[in-house]
Amino acid sequence: MTWNLPNILTVIRLLAAPGVAVMFLYFTRPYADWFALLLFAGAAITDYFDGYLARAWGQETKLGAMLDPIADKAMVVIALMVIVGYSSMSPWLVLPATVILFREVFVSGLREYLGDTAGTLKVTKLAKWKTTAQMLAIAVLFAQGVFEHYFGMSIFGMDSAMVRDILDGHEEDLLGLKWKMTGMIWAGHAGLWLLWIAAFLTFVTGVDYMRKSLPYLKD
Repeated sequence: MTWNLPNILTVIRLLAAPGVAVMFLYFTRPYADWFALLLFAGAAITDYFDGYLARAWGQETKLGAMLDPIADKAMVVIALMVIVGYSSMSPWLVLPATVILFREVFVSGLREYLGDTAGTLKVTKLAKWKTTAQMLAIAVLFAQGVFEHYFGMSIFGMDSAMVRDILDGHEEDLLGLKWKMTGMIWAGHAGLWLLWIAAFLTFVTGVDYMRKSLPYLKD
């Protein structure tokens, strides 16, 4: 096994995947959301640099080729599990998350069954866009959690009438409730739209992998 910088970045990304969930064990919210967001965003950035550096430096290895998709899937699956687990279980969130999780498990199982033949199923540009959309959606949804809990901390002890008066502009907004609410709403909507886009791309690429694998599944 070759331990070069691209492979080390891939391993760091792989280890960061469970770290996202661990943040919610050791920290209260919104600090857990902050740390999970920063850890996830940092790990997602390495997804670009490890591949770029491996190609630029001629350091592409079998270890990196094996670990890279595993790290990507681990990041997405664990982060979605955390987001859904801490959400209100809205079907608008659960449904696209289910599509993404199902496809990742299905394609992984398909590749395992095909064995060496799976090497013929090359990663397409659309699959790379799919991964990018997934990671953007997850990062924005973590940001939504940050806004949501800062807003919750700010209104703690207030009655609903006071909160409504502040948001309507009838009372002075000393705690920044308006921008926290705006951030929460926009991040929530943007995160859901990105997640649905990611789910669509995930479904399309999953169908594409299945179609390409059919000749190898015939008896």
